[in-house]
Amino acid sequence: MSQNYTGSNSPLITTEPYKELPENRYVESVSDSRQLDESENNGGIPPFLNDEIAPTLSVADAIAQMLVNLGVNYAFGVAGGAMASLWGALSNSSIEVLNFRHEAGAAFAATEAHFANNRPSVVFTTAGPGITNAITGLFAARGEGAKVILLSACTSAPQRGRWAIQETSTYTLPNGGIFTSGALFNYAITIESASQLPQIFRKLALAMAQPGGFVAHLSIPTAVQTSLVEDIALPQLDVTPFPITASKEAIAKSVELLSSGPFAIWVGFGAREAAEEILELAQKTGAAVMCSPRGKGIFPEDHPQFVGVTGLGGHASVLTYMEQQPPLRTLVLGTRLGEPTSFWSSALVPKGGFVHVDIDPEVPGVAYPHVKTFGVRSDIRAFVKELLQQLPDVPDSTMSLPRPEHKAIEPAPDVDYPVRPEVLMAAIQKIVVEGSDAVVMAECGNSFTWSTHLLQFAEANRYRVSTGVGAMGHAVTGVLGAALANNSKAVGIVGDGAMLMNNEISTAVKYKIPAIWIVLNDARYNMCHQGMKILGLKGADATIPPTNFAMIARGMGAEALVVVRESDIEAALEQAIASTVPFLIDVVIDADRPAPSAGRNKSLAAQGIKSTPAKSPAKQVSFPMV
Repeated sequence: MSQNYTGSNSPLITTEPYKELPENRYVESVSDSRQLDESENNGGIPPFLNDEIAPTLSVADAIAQMLVNLGVNYAFGVAGGAMASLWGALSNSSIEVLNFRHEAGAAFAATEAHFANNRPSVVFTTAGPGITNAITGLFAARGEGAKVILLSACTSAPQRGRWAIQETSTYTLPNGGIFTSGALFNYAITIESASQLPQIFRKLALAMAQPGGFVAHLSIPTAVQTSLVEDIALPQLDVTPFPITASKEAIAKSVELLSSGPFAIWVGFGAREAAEEILELAQKTGAAVMCSPRGKGIFPEDHPQFVGVTGLGGHASVLTYMEQQPPLRTLVLGTRLGEPTSFWSSALVPKGGFVHVDIDPEVPGVAYPHVKTFGVRSDIRAFVKELLQQLPDVPDSTMSLPRPEHKAIEPAPDVDYPVRPEVLMAAIQKIVVEGSDAVVMAECGNSFTWSTHLLQFAEANRYRVSTGVGAMGHAVTGVLGAALANNSKAVGIVGDGAMLMNNEISTAVKYKIPAIWIVLNDARYNMCHQGMKILGLKGADATIPPTNFAMIARGMGAEALVVVRESDIEAALEQAIASTVPFLIDVVIDADRPAPSAGRNKSLAAQGIKSTPAKSPAKQVSFPMV
């Protein structure tokens, strides 16, 4: 790690491309004399001794050093000939370079590494398919709010339009969106000259100091990578974090609105750095607290004021609370209230509307455009600290709040095969969540709903799901980035479909990353299978041939177990947690157990949405909504 780095949000850029020679220079050899003679047309001064030695720092080297000084310590990607120089420069810097098996997996890992250590991370790709393969993972990084920098190779200017191998240019790829700033990249530029570097890295330094995510793309032609950095004053910036704080007027208005009656707190992923303050605010005011799926653990789920998770995989207890003890207003902290969090249900709207706080000024009012919303642009922690100073204490209430529903698990049948998912989750809660400090990630699909509904977390940054993009393979590969950057165990709860789509077991083995995969093996894309059944649609095939994932994992060099009986689950989890190498547990689960849906169905009922007959075009309902 660079000694100049002062914190994940405080980049210090100080790169020197050359060293000056001593002021007194002497010609001490015949060869030097000849050079001096040959330089008479230049006033008797050797060209390379004017003021400095000939530059030896390449653009690739300068980029690598700049990234070090921005705080980057991991680069994930897949190498290729077009970016060989850049790959070499990264590998010879203090950045740890990890070669993945697929660029999308590298981007997912980079995203989760950022959330694990709060530092920007790098994805590197070669030209052509290297870039296009990475786009899904980078799309997820943007949606999740990560700080990720893509370094890609592109075709050099003289070869463009001439059918170069893996040609990457505006002749072969759309310029808008890939090589320009927009919906995919906050910032994108093609580096055609070393002279661009100072402003590029000034831009990146400022972006890394801002709150929220930032996804950048630096496209570097192959020839430019090896060009030398000459006569450039590379930037020296000491940028301290500049959190966004609300105005005094916005704070005063918020206090007025929240003081006028009982209010609830709706916690999202953007509030993860304000866990202590939110707990204090809830206890001070007596407010009920609910959270988005990504917000699990920010407020302790075992606290008596916690009423449940909203949205996908959520709890009916939230709707019970809104029906029986409705607040006048809801204070929304760091969530976009999108479909996975709210289903846009009117049952979650309080009579007085929302006080919605977010660092993105475009978020408040978007999910519920017809609901009265007072929007505040602010860092969540700074805002809550102000509320703590100004809101009055509320006497302890004797009224009990609804709690998330957790049905007692029925005794095991005579033959405890296959494993019931709820039994597996209870074992994960005991051995992994409560018995270790491992980060837990859940893949999209039924893995998401089982985990979100049944697992409980009492601290922030222990649970990760993707609710925006929701790409299969995010947790399967992202678990490597989380384990690496945390320097501890990370557990991915994943489906068999995702495991077949994109896994990086081989990568974890190569770099001895302590990742654990718990595969819910039901030989189906089961969210699709169960969703089609609920919708009354027939004929679509969502089955997968049975797969022995333990055999695959062992074939790649990892340790692995197959679990088919409920009585073997805890021992397998304990063995995985104790292992020092990548470990996979292949759990054959009961495919017919319906994933948790009480909260989702009740929310849909409040919206008047019903299952759609196969031939009726009246309404369309996506699988996550049924």
